[in-house]
Amino acid sequence: MPSLRAIIPGLVPGTEGGRRLAAGRGCACDGQPDLRVKPEGDGVLFRLDRPPAGAPRGRMNYRHSFHAGNFADLVKHAGLLSLLRALAPRGPLTVVDTHAGAGLYDLDGDAARSKEAEAGVLKLLQAADLPAPLERLRTAVRALNPDGRSRWYPGSPQLAAVAPGVERYTGFELNPPVADALAEALAGVPGTVATPGDGYELAPTACRAPGLLLIDPPFERPDDYRRATACAAEARRLRPGVVVAIWTPLKDLETFDGFLRALSAAGQVDVLVVEARLRPLTNPMRMNGCTLTLIGAPPAVEPELQAITDWVVGTLGDPGGRARVWRP
Repeated sequence: MPSLRAIIPGLVPGTEGGRRLAAGRGCACDGQPDLRVKPEGDGVLFRLDRPPAGAPRGRMNYRHSFHAGNFADLVKHAGLLSLLRALAPRGPLTVVDTHAGAGLYDLDGDAARSKEAEAGVLKLLQAADLPAPLERLRTAVRALNPDGRSRWYPGSPQLAAVAPGVERYTGFELNPPVADALAEALAGVPGTVATPGDGYELAPTACRAPGLLLIDPPFERPDDYRRATACAAEARRLRPGVVVAIWTPLKDLETFDGFLRALSAAGQVDVLVVEARLRPLTNPMRMNGCTLTLIGAPPAVEPELQAITDWVVGTLGDPGGRARVWRP
């Protein structure tokens, strides 16, 4: 692969006020021990002078890689960048990720077979005009693809670990081979930890305030909604100031409404729902959309979240879709 070297708007190379990105395999740099970044404005910096590591080895969760770069990733990852930007003024942030995945995905692999990226990130890359939060994500993807192709897609670990204001990132991954790939992707990035294990159980005690807990399970198990609710509630009990973001698929309203009721019963009242419904909910066997359910999110982030859902639904959705940001 060619050398990767790119800067997202709003950040410039610098030696003061920044966070050193040490040499090592992963998102930030490889073989550049003195690389530093200085955050200015609303960007996220990616500067890679060697090929990204981990993905060519092919050791990643099939489910994650199969769906990489789809419409739901656009909502989740653009929303993640907006949320971290809104939280940055609170002080050095700790980000904890319950289901981190491999961190970097090869769109020529499983994603090529599913073709979901064609209706997701490829549309993003080709768009003539984008709202600011999606432009940040597009720039991050282009940073990994300086040859103009669209082969590599960053997961939440790579986006969060180097976001302005983030001091520490901890990613949990239960699948051993995927956990190994995550460790490779984050090796050498200061303040990052890749931990094998059950994120539902381990994440609450790893949280710090100010900070963000990202709960992003594959929803393959019948108890994922229950465990996501319990994990969020425990994290907020231990660290009342931590913000929680829970990604869920949207297949039918009955399931999602039950999830919101469970959060309320667990004492979570400061809830904001980011809903991207691509089509009417007439077939509960399909993923008709997705949501980000936020607990404790700053109100200032709401306009950007609305802009994300408006674009995703308006550009990628079917007639009868719905984009809204609302409070239960």
